Amino acid sequence: MRQISHVIAGETGTAGTRTGEVFDPGSGQVQAKVSLGVAADLERAIVAARAAQPAWARVNPQRRARVLFRFKELVEANMDALAELLSSEHGKVVADARGDIQRGLDVIEFSCGIPHALKGEYTQGAGPGIDVYSMRQPVGIGSGITPFNFPAMIPMWMFGPAIACGNAFILKPSERDPSVPNRLAELMLEAGLPEGILQVVHGDKEMVDAILDHPAISAVSFVGSSDIAQYVYARGAAAGKRVQAMGGAKNHGVVMPDADLDQVVADLCGAAFGSAGERCMALPVVVPVGDRTADALRERLIPAIDALRVGVPGDPDAHYGPVVTAIHKKRIENWIRIGVEEGAELVVDGRDFTLQGHENGFFVGPSLFDHVTPAMESYREEIFGPVLQIVRAPDFESALALADAHQYGNGVAIFTRNGHAAREFASRVQVGMVGINVPIPVPVAYHSFGGWKRSGFGDHNQHGMEGVRFWTRMKTVTQRWPDGMAPGGAADAFLIPTMD
Repeated sequence: MRQISHVIAGETGTAGTRTGEVFDPGSGQVQAKVSLGVAADLERAIVAARAAQPAWARVNPQRRARVLFRFKELVEANMDALAELLSSEHGKVVADARGDIQRGLDVIEFSCGIPHALKGEYTQGAGPGIDVYSMRQPVGIGSGITPFNFPAMIPMWMFGPAIACGNAFILKPSERDPSVPNRLAELMLEAGLPEGILQVVHGDKEMVDAILDHPAISAVSFVGSSDIAQYVYARGAAAGKRVQAMGGAKNHGVVMPDADLDQVVADLCGAAFGSAGERCMALPVVVPVGDRTADALRERLIPAIDALRVGVPGDPDAHYGPVVTAIHKKRIENWIRIGVEEGAELVVDGRDFTLQGHENGFFVGPSLFDHVTPAMESYREEIFGPVLQIVRAPDFESALALADAHQYGNGVAIFTRNGHAAREFASRVQVGMVGINVPIPVPVAYHSFGGWKRSGFGDHNQHGMEGVRFWTRMKTVTQRWPDGMAPGGAADAFLIPTMD
């Protein structure tokens, strides 16, 4: 049985005795055991980080960027092996796994521009002989707690900017698919990163709490469910840490009567069912405006869903693969049952899907509900699986109100040919990321990712300049080089300074 342990200052040992099971989602079999660390494991990582971080912070930003450039080259050279490893533990098809890695590399590319991003501000002559300037300095030791659904992308979203800014970083990835984060840390060392700057500790809630409570960790970034995000934010902030915590989602796609329905159907199938719906930016709710639009959309969706191919992760023709665990499969199927009991019309039922030769795999077929209402629990909560719900709206204002009223505010999309409707929607909707004829509006790396309401806790978004701000502290210097006592003499020293 393959054993997966921590990456702490180049070591792989563990103080903890508990382990977790890592499954092959395609077969349902256990393929590895991962160490579930304890506070002593974190302490070893802290000791190494404390020893390494001050010197790394003194390395000039251009040289730090060169390490990231080399890391990018190594990840690209190992792309196929990384994608296959990711796919084998997560279950997403290999092509989708490559996308997972590439979207993480996009943030690494942005972080390679850190010499420019760290430039401060300067005012000459703010007062008589007085200049004012600012600088951004690293927070010290940062930590990231990342989910199972993007085991490459989200860690790179966090550690890329953090390390580029001069911090040490301790990553606690999901215990469900831990191998790729370990491999990324190894490639960072190969790229020339000093030991102790990027470390990986595995574990469950015990390790999360140790990270949130440790006084040496100054900033924590989290992505996961909203309940846990709120817990992480509250506990971390209570311990005096800077915290950004991204939570769940229930993203809506509003379809106006003038939309290109063929394009909408293609986009919906990918956005709702891609990666088995295990994306916080998936599009699980479609809101057609008017019954004519809804009926026409439903008529096109059914054959498109029937044509979807569910296969093993290595199947190059599969649209998506299994979900990550048997527990998650059962949870998704339970939500489908609840939707039926609540009175929604189950148009396509993905339960009890099996794949010949892989009967024990964690497969869930695509499901489609119609006549879902905002009062239904299955609408209010995140399903995180290959389930698409149709919520009909009589007009534009009603569709807008649906997205506004929902507890989550991560992403939203509108499909239309009407520029005025699109502009109004983008301006007014109470959601953090908006797509106009774009079903999954994940911003490019040099912009920032983040949701509103219960989809995001904290003041800073992920990556882009927001990431740079999160992983640094602003210091402002007011300087004077006098050549003698200023007019007024010592008496002026007792007055509030002004820049007259």
